Amino acid sequence: MEQKLKVGILGATGMVGQRFVSLLENHPWFEVVAVAASPRSAGKTYEEATGSRWKMKTPMPEAVKNLIVMNVNEVEEVASKVDFVFSAVDMTKEEIKKIEEAYAKTETPVVSNNSAHRWTPDVPMVVPEINPEHYEVIQYQKERLGTKRGFVAVKPNCSIQSYAPVLHAWKEFEPIEVVATTYQAISGAGKTFQDWPEMEGNIIPYIGGEEEKSEQEPLRLWGKIEDGVIKKATLPVITTQCIRVPIADGHTAAVFVKFKKKPTKEELIEKLVSYQGRPQELNLPSAPKQFIQYLEEDNRPQVKLDVDFENGMGISVGRLREDSVYDFKFVGLSHNTLRGAAGGAVLSAEMLKAMGYIMPKQA
Repeated sequence: MEQKLKVGILGATGMVGQRFVSLLENHPWFEVVAVAASPRSAGKTYEEATGSRWKMKTPMPEAVKNLIVMNVNEVEEVASKVDFVFSAVDMTKEEIKKIEEAYAKTETPVVSNNSAHRWTPDVPMVVPEINPEHYEVIQYQKERLGTKRGFVAVKPNCSIQSYAPVLHAWKEFEPIEVVATTYQAISGAGKTFQDWPEMEGNIIPYIGGEEEKSEQEPLRLWGKIEDGVIKKATLPVITTQCIRVPIADGHTAAVFVKFKKKPTKEELIEKLVSYQGRPQELNLPSAPKQFIQYLEEDNRPQVKLDVDFENGMGISVGRLREDSVYDFKFVGLSHNTLRGAAGGAVLSAEMLKAMGYIMPKQA
């Protein structure tokens, strides 16, 4: 049996770090051998450092409980123990950029859940079912960093997962204008109701920086590599509102679309349910068998019924109908901490391994 790749998790004690720990338990390709966090957690066992702050619904995996938490700032020390790292560090954007590139320069690939490098021109920001060809920009990034195998790759914002895959499946009809309102779960802010009780029965019509990300990041997914950098697409024009709602997990989007070519409802549904990306073709361990499902019932998708579709890695769509102002409208739903965060990053790492970008350091 092929030896598993040795994985480190940067920011392992936070909510997304915990999700990485949970998802990687018994992973067929990856094994967590190092957990790193802030200096105040360093030197403790993972169980001691996380303590009562364990936020997952499943128990802490036995294999990580007694791992000694390393200081995330001791880059060479952490990097020496692993083949690659997942990054979920809680720092300023500039600090994140600096530390992720520092790990890359130790010849350690970094698969990041953070937003800091999403607009670095030679860093690929990928949803594996949409734009895996963007990983080709890594060769130019390595030239800039002076590395042979070290690089940084990121995944996009959790809010766009509920509608960008849908628009991508409809690409041949050329969406030109999109209006989207997202209704976003509190786990997107790294919170539970226990530590954010004021969100119960409440809605907050503002999430800092989220609307710009939701409008611009899909255009980067659909961009092209030119002169060693990714140039974003210009269409469709997207405008959004992002609202925090009292839901634990699951981002819902209400979306209106105008097309250049005029599809029928039946054509749109067929494109959704038949859409397959590279992860499905390669049968990657975390890939959903069905990437997008369409639900015929008028009251679907619902968070309670549909957020865990395909282990939280699939997208649920419903209420597709013609619109009196735009061409069509629909409702999309995705799991923000699985498909939208740690799960999406794990799938990205699987894709990078399958494409030969991540391999054992001794190889």
